[in-house]
Amino acid sequence: MRVGIASDHGGFALKEQIAELLRGAGYEIVDFGAFHLSPGDDYPDYIIPMARAVSAGKVDRGLALCGSGVGASIAANKVAGVRAGLIHDVFSAHQGVEDDNMNVFSLGGQVIGPALAWELIETFLKARFSGAERHQRRINKVKALEMLGVAH
Repeated sequence: MRVGIASDHGGFALKEQIAELLRGAGYEIVDFGAFHLSPGDDYPDYIIPMARAVSAGKVDRGLALCGSGVGASIAANKVAGVRAGLIHDVFSAHQGVEDDNMNVFSLGGQVIGPALAWELIETFLKARFSGAERHQRRINKVKALEMLGVAH
């Protein structure tokens, strides 16, 4: 599985730790930056390219980190085809994929420690979409909004 990972300064330290763990677990990592700690950087500069790669199928899933995870999640969800969730618990890490076909996982590098982050990310990456009709119907309604360009 190819996993895209991106963070600003707020998630940088955790991104580096998680990327190393992912490589050790056999995942192919595509790092979209930041590539060094820079307190003045902006999360959209890293999250948007990663989210576009997910949407285009260049990576299978994405990890978006910032200080709280909120900004990263908001930015990723601006890209059509991305279904990002801000996740800080195990249930949501798998349920978001199983029911909502979540393809970008967002979390706060200043909110979650590395051990819990790793457990959540492993759960997200191992989860599979159920394909249930009711879940696909809901996703199709979201896709229809994306086609309009504006959610009304």
